[in-house]
Amino acid sequence: MPDLPDHKARDTDTAPLTEAQRRRRRAQFLRELAEARALRDRVQPRRAKVARLRHAMRMRTFRW
Repeated sequence: MPDLPDHKARDTDTAPLTEAQRRRRRAQFLRELAEARALRDRVQPRRAKVARLRHAMRMRTFRW
């Protein structure tokens, strides 16, 4: 994938991330994670349905 950072750039950048950079990277990660989940749900609909039902059961039995 061309948009992945190379390891050399990551090794030379040892300065701590600013808050804005951290938020931007986290937002990008969460977008990619959601995209991967959506793709998995399209490819494996039965597994996605089971996961949805399991999540719903977990939420029903969770106590505040």
